[in-house]
Amino acid sequence: MKTIDKIPTSKLGRTAELVKTGVKVGGNYLKYYGKKAVNPDVTRDQLNEDNATDIYDGLKNLKGSALKVAQMLSMEKNILPNAYVEKFSLSQFSVPPLSPPLVRKTFKKYHGKYPEDLYDSFVTQSVNAASIGQVHKATKDGKKLAVKIQYPGVANSISSDLAMVKPIAIRMFNLKGKDSEKYFKELEGKLLEETDYILEVKQSKEITESCSRIPNLRFPKYYESLSSERIITMDWMDGMHLSEFSKVNNDQDIANKVGQALWDFYMYQMHILKAVHADPHPGNFLVDHENNLIAIDFGCVKQIPLEFYTPYFELAEKENIENPEFFNQKMVQLEILKEEDSPTEKAFFSKLFYEMLSLFTKPLNSEIFDFADKDFWNRITELSEKYSKDTELRKMNGNRGSKHFLYINRTFFGLYNLLHDLKAEIRVKNFEKYL
Repeated sequence: MKTIDKIPTSKLGRTAELVKTGVKVGGNYLKYYGKKAVNPDVTRDQLNEDNATDIYDGLKNLKGSALKVAQMLSMEKNILPNAYVEKFSLSQFSVPPLSPPLVRKTFKKYHGKYPEDLYDSFVTQSVNAASIGQVHKATKDGKKLAVKIQYPGVANSISSDLAMVKPIAIRMFNLKGKDSEKYFKELEGKLLEETDYILEVKQSKEITESCSRIPNLRFPKYYESLSSERIITMDWMDGMHLSEFSKVNNDQDIANKVGQALWDFYMYQMHILKAVHADPHPGNFLVDHENNLIAIDFGCVKQIPLEFYTPYFELAEKENIENPEFFNQKMVQLEILKEEDSPTEKAFFSKLFYEMLSLFTKPLNSEIFDFADKDFWNRITELSEKYSKDTELRKMNGNRGSKHFLYINRTFFGLYNLLHDLKAEIRVKNFEKYL
């Protein structure tokens, strides 16, 4: 894969790169409308494909939070056209890495020493490059290690990057008014945390120690003396990325074993720790030769305050969803319904969230749930298509719900999709054994 010798780190340099991308996207629209004028039957498929390619190509060279947003959007399979999902999903664990000279220069800047001064061996070619950092193989004292290095300028460019992608997000999610700012502040705060590798090591150790009692689940050990604010050193873990494993595994018992470990891991964090690994994409999980699940990245951990946790999971219970008075009370608590809403808005959003919650909480209200259930996924697709085409929804303010929904819903959607890819059947309350 082609490597990168330089990343634009100044606001001007990064803006120039995005302007270039915007010009390409504008050209794609001109081509599309030109073809449409000649042939009214031309679909938007080619336009989506061209735009997805040009946007991804622009973001992958910038790295950082702009690319991270693309990664997050790639998990929203029911929101974006498929061309965007496929292209943006490359940002999970397949983007051009830094060149070896830039790796050494970056290492010296962050750690005060070159990698060969710290490790017995260090491979300057990256084995995995993603949105905020890339991973290298190393050895020390007979141990195989993984060394994660943050890209230059990522932490300092988060605010300006988000300001550039904000207009796209506002249009995509129909956000209006001042309230939308709380979502961007939440996103900015979590992205800043992801660039603090000292915090990541601390969170990694806390969660892995607490979850170590869950069977079929493994974690790397972290080495603080070889880590810093922009570098993390941990055990090298051998295994296959979860997405690749899902494609080749044909044994249902093994799928269930891996899926159960994944489900128990998340439910234990949600309900016991009230803090959760909020980045459940396939690049953050491996499966080893004994079919154990390995969690390898804790950069994005979402703390769940009790004032959100309680009503959120109360509304996950079927009998509460079916109780109109209780349902309405929790909708207000969770900031989905607002005092200033018109009767039309209250009725519309009550119906929308009733439909959504009745469907999305189905796994939580089962004793055993099969994530390969075609009917469940068909209904999700139908519901998504129904509201994506709803002209009434476009007229209304899309700012709905507490800021905490942003990462908690992302976590559940990501978890559901991983379990669907595995085609796993899980025991819903199994995690309670490990209390």
